[in-house]
Amino acid sequence: MQPRNMSMSGVVDLAAVKAAGEAKAKAEQARAESARQGGGGAVSPAALVIDTDEARFERDVLQRSTEVPVVIDFWAEWCEPCKQLSPLLERLAKEYNGRFVLAKIDVDANQMLMQQFGVQGIPAVFAVVAGQALPLFQGAAPEAQIRQTLDQLIQVAEERFGLTGITVDPDATGATGEAAEAPVPAGPYDALLSAAMDALDAGDFAGAIQAYKNVLADDPANSEAKLGLAQAELLGRVRDMDPQQVRRDAADNPGDVQAQIAAADLDLVGGHVEDAFGRLVEAVRRTAGADRDTARVRLLELFEVVGPDDPRVTASRQALARVLF
Repeated sequence: MQPRNMSMSGVVDLAAVKAAGEAKAKAEQARAESARQGGGGAVSPAALVIDTDEARFERDVLQRSTEVPVVIDFWAEWCEPCKQLSPLLERLAKEYNGRFVLAKIDVDANQMLMQQFGVQGIPAVFAVVAGQALPLFQGAAPEAQIRQTLDQLIQVAEERFGLTGITVDPDATGATGEAAEAPVPAGPYDALLSAAMDALDAGDFAGAIQAYKNVLADDPANSEAKLGLAQAELLGRVRDMDPQQVRRDAADNPGDVQAQIAAADLDLVGGHVEDAFGRLVEAVRRTAGADRDTARVRLLELFEVVGPDDPRVTASRQALARVLF
């Protein structure tokens, strides 16, 4: 239900994709598992363009990205440039014939995804390749530029992640290519997780936090609830902050742990992942005793928000270990 194991925003460069070897191995493993389960068949042309949301993001984008690059079009009904860009992307998705899939996300209905990708304005176009988020461009770019970007994306996906696209059957029917799939049985916590997502959509962070805690009380290892709880707590903390004041306080008081923690929360929500981590690693280095432990704990919480497999988390864990030991 929530994005996981992905970059929070535009900080992964297409020319320098991090952790490519690990991501490629995971993608190959996922494709092998799909083949064992009878998946990976041809899809209809209609399946190349899908409308998705927060509830279906994992299936439509993260899982699909282990087979083919998924280009994400963040749009809204009121956005005039979106009305120019979206039809162009849809046409190109069909023209490229399975080299990438286009996922359209309405930002008005999916604020969490917009925040997690650090979208500042629309239209905004990202890609997800083997679970890794890549910023592509913002605004209604010229078609030639978009084609060049897509060609680069496809090259990176093939060379670094081993993704060669999916087979398209022009005679296949169905909007998603999944009509023959058996329905997935409901999990024991789906109702609580769905309630948490509904609370997040409504801005009821306290309700979402409680719903995730209810799941974890019964299943402490539930990764979806742990990630959701970390995200809900973060969004709840920053909701009433004055960003300018928080950043002034942090700049004026480098030794104030609470000021640095507040600024790190804002950094992360704004998509500045490495800045957030670096700020708290430095706070741990500067302090001792209870202050040091407070900064360390918050840093670990932010690691949960981004996901343990993210290379920035790995690098920051190593930096934390160096300042601690």
